[in-house]
Formats: sequence, structure tokens, C-alpha cells
Amino acid sequence: MDGLKYHRILLKLSGEALSSPQGSGIDPKAARDIALRVREVREMGVDVAIVIGAGNLWRGKAGLDLGMDRATADYMGMLATVMNALALMDALESCGVVTRVQSAIEMRAVAEPYIRRRAIRHLEKGRVVIFGGGTGNPYFSTDTAAALRACEIDADVLIKATKVDGVYDSDPHRNPNAVKFDRLTYIETLNRRLEVMDSTAISLCMENKLPILVLNLWDPDALRLSLLGEIRGTLVEG
Repeated sequence: MDGLKYHRILLKLSGEALSSPQGSGIDPKAARDIALRVREVREMGVDVAIVIGAGNLWRGKAGLDLGMDRATADYMGMLATVMNALALMDALESCGVVTRVQSAIEMRAVAEPYIRRRAIRHLEKGRVVIFGGGTGNPYFSTDTAAALRACEIDADVLIKATKVDGVYDSDPHRNPNAVKFDRLTYIETLNRRLEVMDSTAISLCMENKLPILVLNLWDPDALRLSLLGEIRGTLVEG
């Protein structure tokens, strides 16, 4: 489509985006809602890759609080991201969107192993690629996995999908006077300790000059208009 500002995106979703109204598990309706948003973007001619978290299935912090080994808790979280990736793949393909799941932890019966050049080739052929298994290493978040994969596939922007319309100086659900930022620099984001992504992910984006766009995926126009250059959210760059 003419007028696109971004031609290849990495969409970072939280695991809660797939959860039921009760806040846990996988809700097929929620997966379908996301799939329809992604299909709209693909029909615009945008290459789409996705990284999804696992907070709806497993939170490593809960295990740590009970004395679990950190690496074990993180590996469990990585496995949970593959479950979410498979659920989202199924929803996408039921909507007519050809999708591939690649996992940083090999499990060939359900997903391709992560191979950078193969992922790029899938994108070039118009397929959506979902990256599961995080980075494949403990001690790194799915935010960092999203930043890493976005850099590897030469994405034009990393889009952090949330349920608010950008980045605020405090929680807008708790503070009615919270101030929204339209634009931020990487350094401002790090210095203010704003909850955009973790510091490792932001630093990786800064080093590779990869913009981060934080928007409300459930606003019916936010993603589409942002891809056309009318930013609906908060843009972190420079």
C-alpha cells in the first residue's frame, strides 16, 4: 500500500492479550481478535513478525517467590510462550493468514527451529512469523527477545501492544492526572524508568536505532493509522 511509514514490524504482545476475562489461560476469542488485527495489517502489505509473552500461563516471579531456581522458572516461561504462539498461529490460520512458528528452543514436532534467514524468507513470502521460546536463554525477558528478533529481521519498528494509548508518567488507571508522552528518547525512557520495556530491550533498540512504538492494540484505528504515519501512541526513538 502506498503511504506506509513502516513496511516490516515486530509486534510484541503480552501473554495476557490471549487470556480469558478472568486473566489467565488462553481464550480462543481473544486469540481471534488479535488475529483479525494482524490480518488487517497483512492486507495493507506490511510484513509482520510477533513475539508473545507467557504471563497468562506462567510467571517466573511466582516460582522464585516459592524458592524455585531462576533458570528453571525462566525455561518454564519460555515453553509457555510456545503454547501461546501455537494458539495464535491457529487463530491466524483460521482467518486465512499463513503463519509459521519458530522456537528458540528446539521442538520440531510443533515448531520450526529459529533460523534467521528462514524467518526473513517467510516474511518475504507474505507469511506471519511468530517467534516462541524467548531468546532461548534464561535471565532474558520476552521484551528483550522482541528487541533482538526485531533487529535480526531488519524490522522498521518494534510495536509494543498494550491496553492503554501510550506511555504515561504514572498509571493512568490509578492517577487521573497522569501525563501522556507523545514522543520520548531512549535515554529519557531509561532515566525516567518508564515501564515501556525492560532496560536491556530499550538499550538494544537504542544501539541499533530501532524505534519503539507503544500503542493500544484494541483501539480499532491505532495500529492501522500508525503504520500510515499518523502515530497513535508514544514513539520512542533518537
